[in-house]
Amino acid sequence: MSDFRLKVFECVAKNHSFTKAAQELCISQPAVTKHIRVLEDEYKVKLFDRTGSKISLTKAGILLFEHAELILSQYNRLEYALHKISNEHVGSLKLGASTTIAQYVIPKYLAKFNELFPKIELSLINDNSRNIESDLKTNIIDLGLVEGVIKDPDLNYQSFTDDELVVITRYKNENINKEITLNEFIKLPLVLREYGSGTLDVIEKELNLKKVKLSDLNIKMHLGSTEAIKRFILDSNCLGIVSIAAIEQELYDKSLRIIDIDSINFKRQFCFVSMKGRISDPAQEFISFITNWKSC
Repeated sequence: MSDFRLKVFECVAKNHSFTKAAQELCISQPAVTKHIRVLEDEYKVKLFDRTGSKISLTKAGILLFEHAELILSQYNRLEYALHKISNEHVGSLKLGASTTIAQYVIPKYLAKFNELFPKIELSLINDNSRNIESDLKTNIIDLGLVEGVIKDPDLNYQSFTDDELVVITRYKNENINKEITLNEFIKLPLVLREYGSGTLDVIEKELNLKKVKLSDLNIKMHLGSTEAIKRFILDSNCLGIVSIAAIEQELYDKSLRIIDIDSINFKRQFCFVSMKGRISDPAQEFISFITNWKSC
């Protein structure tokens, strides 16, 4: 990195914390404070306002942050391009994936990508789709992988694979047939993902086509992850709706089973999501890698 102080400043600004910046950069907190003080002395401005334990950018800090992002982005592109000349791929890639993708879809790709490009430093956070898109806009991540149903006009979406959501119950639930009608489904107790999740977006969109609202359903609880829904279902007679990719083992060991609903199909696509007109070289490399893998 040609100017580490800018990197330190950017990290503090993004994390709103000197402590978190120190942890992320693997340096001491006094070192972070010193780098910020040197920048403030050099430009004769105050970069952060401090109120108790909270910090925020000053007007000068906001200006420096805008330029720092552009400068550091160009440093990264230059570093990547220079190393690529010698057939090395060096850099960092911060990914954010919606929960289902992070847990059940992307790990095998990450393992292979890491094997092929060991000098690209990978990190992954998982959250629901709306929060991943928000992290992309605030530059917390370089590339998102989401269940693209409700699409933000400021972002660019590119499909990379299809998925199907299935209705499940515990295998020994003898109260529910293998196939049920939509009217029967509406009355049965149900556990769903939280609001803001791509999974719930898909469910709501498909049901709306059948003139059914979420409020019409017998929803007992909203849970924050697919794993939580599976664990809940295993100890109840409720239904759940999850990605078929998430229940391969449970179908094999006959702890869960799929319930078909007449005339209902919860289909969706998993998408890469990036800022329009702005994508890092490692992120583009990752997209090309998965696209080529899927076409093999």
